[in-house]
Amino acid sequence: MILFVEEFPAVVPYRAEEITIPADVTPERVPTHIVDYSGIKQEIKLYYLCSPFTVCVCLRVPLILVGNKSDLVEHSSMETVLPIMNKYTEIETCVECSAKNLKNISELFYYAQKAVLHPTGPLYCPEKKEMRSACVRALARIFKVSDLDNDGILNDHELTFFQRTCFNTPLAPQALEDVKNVVRKNLTDGVRDNGLTLKGFLFLHTLFIQRGRHETTWAVLRRFGYDDDLELHQDYLFPLLKIPPDCTTELNHNAYLFLQSVFDKHDKDRDYALSPEELMDLFDVFPYVPWGLDVNSTVCTNDQGWITYQGYLSQWTLTTYLDVQRCLEYLGYLGYSIIAEQESQASAIAVTRDKKHDLQKKQTQRNVFRCHVFGITGSGKTGFLQGFLGRNLRAIKEEHKSYYAISTAHVYGQEKYLLVNSYLTELSCDIVCLIYDVSNPCSFEYCAQIFKQYFMDSKTPCMLIAAKSDLPETKQQYCMTPLEFCRKHKMPPPQSYTCNTAVAPSKDIFIKLTTMAVYPHITHADLKSSTFWLRASVGATVCAMLGFAMYRALLRPR
Repeated sequence: MILFVEEFPAVVPYRAEEITIPADVTPERVPTHIVDYSGIKQEIKLYYLCSPFTVCVCLRVPLILVGNKSDLVEHSSMETVLPIMNKYTEIETCVECSAKNLKNISELFYYAQKAVLHPTGPLYCPEKKEMRSACVRALARIFKVSDLDNDGILNDHELTFFQRTCFNTPLAPQALEDVKNVVRKNLTDGVRDNGLTLKGFLFLHTLFIQRGRHETTWAVLRRFGYDDDLELHQDYLFPLLKIPPDCTTELNHNAYLFLQSVFDKHDKDRDYALSPEELMDLFDVFPYVPWGLDVNSTVCTNDQGWITYQGYLSQWTLTTYLDVQRCLEYLGYLGYSIIAEQESQASAIAVTRDKKHDLQKKQTQRNVFRCHVFGITGSGKTGFLQGFLGRNLRAIKEEHKSYYAISTAHVYGQEKYLLVNSYLTELSCDIVCLIYDVSNPCSFEYCAQIFKQYFMDSKTPCMLIAAKSDLPETKQQYCMTPLEFCRKHKMPPPQSYTCNTAVAPSKDIFIKLTTMAVYPHITHADLKSSTFWLRASVGATVCAMLGFAMYRALLRPR
């Protein structure tokens, strides 16, 4: 901010010392630094009058045009100044004042603060008398986030929540009606079903700006994370989150509740799946589509290939585990901190403790576990991953070429997420799955080599999978049989698996894998015990049914 201040009489110094007005004496509660300039000290009067103004216009710095010494004239010069203000949109306000009799001096600095904190330029185009496109986009996203039931209007409950969120005070019932009446009088489709439409919402903000109440619109924009350029601020999208080494990231209970509510508001037909149209509607608050085409082969879908409720939560769990910064960004677009009334998206993340401590205490509070899959090409890795998602051989298509599969498995009645991946960039994981093709005599040798090279001396539990067990078994070209190999290295015996089934493949093997990941300290004798697996899987079906029933009960009726 630059103020052009004429000199006082000769007894006053040509240039005043720099002054700082403390924040606690200003309406906006921000400090104001005042710098005086003198044409005489600068020696070149023309530069004093023209150059700073030109620089400010080029840099689009907000300007206030001040007519000083108004006590020396009997008429106003505003008619002469207004054309200049209209020509240069950087000029926020014109004001006449007098330093001698202190006329409009306080107002001058108030307008100066307002011009910096609540500039008109990014919001409104005076030539077209309409809001700028960036402002419209930002307010449209805010409307979408605030429309909690996704019916296209802000009802009284949503407007009250919006008002309290942005201004820390609710709207009285009469004030709500007054707002809607103003919109009704000026816009035919601004109010529908006694709620505010997007057009009505935008009209109100246009009205605020036109009446000089820019601070109202700016308060809303900044509360929802926007910076001075109407972009979501980096500090809003990526709040600080410290993750110590060897720790993982998961969503906590409050985050899952929020994501459930987001699913609920977009699942308009109540089929517990998101159609492509419903998914695009959900992503309407994003600047880009966050999920690629491979998501349909990474999580559970229905018969139409639409992401189910379980698949939706699984994809969020996967993103949080693999790339927590991206998860924070996505939650920011959805307005997590506003809707969940949290300080930031970081409050949605649970950082687990180092796995070494879990091993020492022989228990864990983690809910997401990672399984690495090793096997030669053609050994059945894709079928194994897709079988975890409930797809048999006939349901696996070319597009189901994902390196990841994530779903839930129940261990001792508790729901855990198992992330299975076959594309490996690191060895760190919770459970290793070595897959060989029973019909390929050269298949097992690769598994044996991987185990001896990387995992024989590690504490990571391993399981051998005899894939394609529906085919005739062939003797493996190795110095010992798979069963002998498992006995020698104190592994559970090879587990038969096939996805060539008439119905969805069995998930028993994945329950076993998850159990071994949750309890890596279990002994070989335990693994051989049938009662161990019975205890581990007990209640799985019941828990799944109860979880689904609870979700249905949580759905709000329309």
